[in-house]
Amino acid sequence: MSEEFSVYATPNRATPGRPVVFDPKICDGCNRCVTVCLEDILIPNPVKGRPPVVLHPEECWYCGPCVDDCPLPGAIRLNHPLQQRVRWKRKGGGHFRV
Repeated sequence: MSEEFSVYATPNRATPGRPVVFDPKICDGCNRCVTVCLEDILIPNPVKGRPPVVLHPEECWYCGPCVDDCPLPGAIRLNHPLQQRVRWKRKGGGHFRV
């Protein structure tokens, strides 16, 4: 008996500072980030070879295993909220950087 069924996953609306950003030109959809995410915010994309889907962006802890374990540098990056970014002043230049 072969039953066919569909599974639907509706991502939560992204928060203003999307926590995880994929570069679709680099990401090959290996889903290693999905398996190492401590908070299970990612699911595999139903389209093979596409970046994973960020299902629960508000639950991201910005811990970084998804970025650290990615075999393709630049395919995924963490986008920390503005209030968590460090401000520093360049010596001699006087310019602030975020």
